[in-house]
Amino acid sequence: MTQDQDSPFRASARRTLHLEQQAIDALATKLCADFDRACELILACQGRVVVTGMGKSGHIAGKIAATLASTGTPAFFVHPGEASHGDLGMITPGDVVLALSNSGETSEVTALLPLLKRMGIPLISMTGRSASTLARHADAHLDAGVEREACPLDLAPTSSTTAALALGDALAVALLEARGFTAEDFALSHPGGSLGRRLLLKVSDLMHLGDRLPSIPLGSPLRDALLEITRKGLGFTCVVDELGLLVGVYTDGDLRRTLDQYGDLRTLKVDDVMTQPGKRIAPDILAAEAVRVMEDNRITALAVVDDEGRPIGALHMHDLLSSGVI
Repeated sequence: MTQDQDSPFRASARRTLHLEQQAIDALATKLCADFDRACELILACQGRVVVTGMGKSGHIAGKIAATLASTGTPAFFVHPGEASHGDLGMITPGDVVLALSNSGETSEVTALLPLLKRMGIPLISMTGRSASTLARHADAHLDAGVEREACPLDLAPTSSTTAALALGDALAVALLEARGFTAEDFALSHPGGSLGRRLLLKVSDLMHLGDRLPSIPLGSPLRDALLEITRKGLGFTCVVDELGLLVGVYTDGDLRRTLDQYGDLRTLKVDDVMTQPGKRIAPDILAAEAVRVMEDNRITALAVVDDEGRPIGALHMHDLLSSGVI
């Protein structure tokens, strides 16, 4: 076997991926008014979306419930076998049930039909057979049927579970867009992760305040700027005029350039060598945006100013690193 030839393992993997890709591609042609009806039922839902399914369909149902919940649609998974033994009490009027079954005949799932009808709870089914019991008794049916499984025996749920998962994602995204769900909304349900930190933390949450803010008056000797940079340890100092407005900054990088250009630093004032007007940012800007500003300008610190341009804080790249924003 040459290096360019597929091994039997890779050849098998390519066949599987190709068959599952075909299954997903075919879903687009099966979308119909029932998909719209399913979205409308969920958007009108006053409670939660209860997702259920047995076996492999149950695993997919759990993931769909998690995706819905994290994208603005309150949802949770209920095991259909446990539902018949008490967990049905978790389903309340005002909820919508999304039931998954490739065959549409899974006994644990179809056993719930009379109870759901009696409670007046809308049912959305996702099956591989539109003529199945579950599909026929649903208020909206999502067709997730596939021509064949990727399993060479055409037995193990492979293409069918992939198609159901993709259709669940399509449903979640359609609902997300209909609700006008934003990145900030997403972050509110993920506050503990790095994504939440990126989308929730603002500059004001991380900036140095009060005595930690490096600042000197316009006209100060350069020596004072160097002392302030050393004392505050942020690699720069703000330079303010008589009104307290930011007119420039002096940084470690400016010091290196000053040493290259001037022989005697003792007579210099900060006005002569500061960077004007200096990069700045507002306190209500997302910390992730501050990262972009620093990277674009190849700097490691920013002055934080109020609406009038007065420095009220300082932000360093180390603050962004330690907070997990980057």
